[in-house]
Amino acid sequence: MKVLVIGGGGREHALAWKLAQSPKVQAVYVAPGNGGTARDARLENVPITDVVKLRQWAHANKIALTVVGPEAPLAAGVVDEFRSHGLRIFGPTRAAAQLESSKAFSKAFMRRHGIPTAAYETFSDPADAHAYIDRMGAPIVVKADGLAAGKGVVVAMTADEAHEAVDFMLLDNKLGVSHNEGGARVVIEEFLQGEEASFIVLCDGRNVTALATSQDHKRLLDRDQGPNTGGMGAYSPAPVVTPAVHARAMREVILPTMRGMEKDGIPYTGFLYAGLMIDAKGGVKTLEFNCRMGDPETQPILMRLKSDLYDVMLAATGGTLDQVELQWDRRTALGVVMAAAGYPLNPRKGDAVTGLPRDADEAMVFHAGTTMDDGQLLTSGGRVLCVTALADTVKSAQQRAYEVVQGIRFDGAQFRRDIGHRAVKG
Repeated sequence: MKVLVIGGGGREHALAWKLAQSPKVQAVYVAPGNGGTARDARLENVPITDVVKLRQWAHANKIALTVVGPEAPLAAGVVDEFRSHGLRIFGPTRAAAQLESSKAFSKAFMRRHGIPTAAYETFSDPADAHAYIDRMGAPIVVKADGLAAGKGVVVAMTADEAHEAVDFMLLDNKLGVSHNEGGARVVIEEFLQGEEASFIVLCDGRNVTALATSQDHKRLLDRDQGPNTGGMGAYSPAPVVTPAVHARAMREVILPTMRGMEKDGIPYTGFLYAGLMIDAKGGVKTLEFNCRMGDPETQPILMRLKSDLYDVMLAATGGTLDQVELQWDRRTALGVVMAAAGYPLNPRKGDAVTGLPRDADEAMVFHAGTTMDDGQLLTSGGRVLCVTALADTVKSAQQRAYEVVQGIRFDGAQFRRDIGHRAVKG
């Protein structure tokens, strides 16, 4: 069978890598792919991003299954386009993808269906937003309504920071106008205390299967300092998601979301990522939904998956996820992101990447922002690589990943030195 993975980041490299391991898969194409997928003999890049052209290409090449990685093609309706032409594709429809593509839609949905989340209000008028901040005080969270590649959230510890974020998002509209006709909007919500975890499930419209738990590290610098990023590293499993928290997340967040989407006439298929805040008592609130696997959480999660991902995807696109029981490696996987100079605001591109090790079962370097140019691997994005290792403990996975990181070179490389610190403390 031939499989297509849509996207060009680290998440898509990991999905393609895992799908290529299935004995039932003869070819895996990645559109558009990156330098890492170009280097893998089992994968082939397809330089197409247009939704209609991709569908035509998939038809012409008899693609049996398509898996969508990033948010932009989902918001553009790639699933609707493929399905309307009889092609099997895993992901949410454009309407369902609003859970991610519109923070305002998502928050209203959670309020309507009783899903625990932070108290909030939505604004398009800057004066109203500023007045709300003055009334509520800080810390407070300001979110751009539309897609912002993981950078549309400001956790403002002072009122001045919150006011600045509102001006940036509404007056300057630096993150681009939301997909909504009315122009730019922001969601302003209460600041929640606790520990974050990424809770990712597979959905087939009715049934849900949870993936292994994971935890991301959003801040650029060690000890969770510096600006928010798309993610500087992750590990799986996440000790903060105890069996009790897991059961609570399924009962209070995931299943009500599935039922709510069905009730609203938008049955949900695809990956569903709930960013959770877990408080000291094990209470759970939903920070956000993503309609895809997380990046960099995908890389450690898929390092641990023992099941055939192709079979899992067939069940997920065929409405039979209730017949699937995922098998996991009991070990810990930990991924360290190596980012470009200037990331997250002004990442530099075009630096040569050297020192990459051979792929190994227990240490993989997944590419996110790389490209091949005349046989040379160059940086082409903010997050360049995710060095991922599998070992018996968090500490040993951490050591193994950082050993590999030390051997890789590109000018201005940035990486945190404490990925997994919450799980190894004490």
